[in-house]
Amino acid sequence: MRSPGDPPTEADIARVSEQLGRPARDIVGISARCVCGNPVAVITQPRLHTGTPFPTLYYLSQPAATKAASRLEAEGKMVEYQDRLAENDEAKEQYQAAHDDFLAERDALEHVGETAGISAGGMPTRVKCLHTLMAHSLSVGPGVNPVGDWALADTPWSIDQCHC
Repeated sequence: MRSPGDPPTEADIARVSEQLGRPARDIVGISARCVCGNPVAVITQPRLHTGTPFPTLYYLSQPAATKAASRLEAEGKMVEYQDRLAENDEAKEQYQAAHDDFLAERDALEHVGETAGISAGGMPTRVKCLHTLMAHSLSVGPGVNPVGDWALADTPWSIDQCHC
């Protein structure tokens, strides 16, 4: 089981709140950072302090990364990636494994019955949200989530260059 990212500092929470344009809530880890050190992706508690289930777990916080995911979605990449999965049994199996990995990571933080078996981004059968799939790939590293990896490869945005 991987570590749930760096524990967020008060400065991290303030920066994520600034990035999101609203107070950050229930952040339990910073799972990816820009080369300058600012958060790019965060880990959220599987059940918010309000009691609401929050199945997403990993999500992008850096505005440039979020815009990059939105651009790919606007370009129709979700359909392209869905087609690639349908045509590639190895990628399809890897996407299923990414779903299983995601569920295990979330359940390690807290099991929430209402979201049992439900991951994010459309996994394991659909491609629904590149924001969370990119955040998953950034958080767990390349080779786990093929769709997140494809999206990161298809955008000029890079975690290795500061966009803050």
